[in-house]
Amino acid sequence: MTAAAALALCLAIGAGTACSPATASDAPPTAQSATARTGVRFELPEPTGRQPVGSTELHLVDHDRRDPWVTDRERELMVSVWYPATTTRGCPRRPYMPPGVARALDQSGSFELARPGEVDWAGIRTDAARTAPVEGRRGRPVVLYSPGLQISRTLGTSTAMELASRGYVVVTLDHTYEAPAVEFPGGRIERQVPMSGDEALKKMLDTRVRDTRFVLDQLAVLRAGGNPDAEGRRLPEGLGRALDLRRVGMYGHSGGGATAAETMRVDRLIDAGINMDGTLKYNDGEYLPVAEEGLDRPFMLMGKASQTHLNNPSWQSFWDHSTGWKRDLSLERGSHFSYTDAQSFVPALDKHLDIPAELRERYVGTVDSERSTAAQRAYLTAFFDQHLRGRPQRLLTGPSPSFPEINFVR
Repeated sequence: MTAAAALALCLAIGAGTACSPATASDAPPTAQSATARTGVRFELPEPTGRQPVGSTELHLVDHDRRDPWVTDRERELMVSVWYPATTTRGCPRRPYMPPGVARALDQSGSFELARPGEVDWAGIRTDAARTAPVEGRRGRPVVLYSPGLQISRTLGTSTAMELASRGYVVVTLDHTYEAPAVEFPGGRIERQVPMSGDEALKKMLDTRVRDTRFVLDQLAVLRAGGNPDAEGRRLPEGLGRALDLRRVGMYGHSGGGATAAETMRVDRLIDAGINMDGTLKYNDGEYLPVAEEGLDRPFMLMGKASQTHLNNPSWQSFWDHSTGWKRDLSLERGSHFSYTDAQSFVPALDKHLDIPAELRERYVGTVDSERSTAAQRAYLTAFFDQHLRGRPQRLLTGPSPSFPEINFVR
C-alpha cells in the first residue's frame, strides 16, 4: 500500500492501592477544549491476560541530536508505556487518541473510511487505566512497538494492551514529523512534514532506528531510578523497577516491522523481533541492509498471503541470510492493515457507516475480525514467551487447528 493510502488510514504498590495522581497530560479535555460529539464510537477487543493494564506517557528529548526534519530543534518524541498493574480501581480509562490528534485526524479529511464528524475519535476509551499502580514485584520483559510509515502509534494499541495483560511492559513510539500528528504536553501538536521518494524513505528508516535506540537509552535511565520525562512529570511508582532490559523484544507493522529488523541489526540489546507485513526494500533494486545481512537472533515474519519469503524477494533475501531462529506465517484472507487496530475498528465502523465492501476489503481483507485478532494475539504472545521468557511454545512448531487463519509457511 502506498504512503498516501497509509496516511489516509491514519489517524505505593499493593492490591488495594488506588490510582496514582494524574499528570496534566493525563487529564481529560477541559470544557473549553471539548466539543459536542455525535459521531460513532467503537470498543477495541478486551485484553485476555490475567493482569489489569496501566498506561502512561513519556515526553523524551534527545539533547544530542538535531531533528532531521525540523533542523532548528532537538529531536523529541512521545511514547506510551503499557504495563501490568496491581489494580485499575478508581483510575480513568486512557483515551484511544490524545484529543489534539483526534481533532487533527477528524479535520484533515484524509480518513477515507469516514467523513469529518462521523467518528468520535476523542471520545473512544481503551481498557487501560491512566497511571495505575505498577505490579512491580519483579522485572518484566520489555517490548517496543513501531507503527507503519506515516502512521500513528495509536494503531498498535490493541496488541500493546494484550501483551501488557500477559506480563510485558510495552512501549509504543511515535516518530515525530513523520506521523500525521503528535501531541505533546500542553496540547502542542506537531504535524507531518512533506516527505517522499527513495531518499526520504532511507531518511525515515535511519531516523526510526535512531529514535528506537534513544528510547532504549531513556528506558535505562528510568530503570536506574531517574525520570527521563522532559517535563519531569510524576510517573507511576515502580515503573522503572518493572523494566527488565536484559530481555527486550520489538515488533512493528509495515515500515515499523522493517524498523524492528533494521534496529536489531545494529543494536544487540534487542533479543527478538517480529515484522508484520513490512517490505524490506527501498525500491525494486535496493534492499535494506538487514535484508542483505540477515540476523542471528530470533525473528518472525508475519504477512498477508501475498507477502511471504516464498513470494517476496526482500523477505527471501532476509530469510536466506538469517542464521537465528525464524518463522514465516501468513494471515490468509487478511490485508495489510489487518495487523493494526483497523482489523477491529473497520468492521465496527462498517455497522454504522456502511463502508463499501471493496474499501473494507482493501484495508482488512475478508478474514473474520475476531478470529484474526485472536490468532495474532496468540502468535505474538507465543513468540515473546519463547524467546524472552524461555518458555518453549508448541504453537510455533507447526500448523495449528486452533488457528486455521494462519498459514504456517515455514
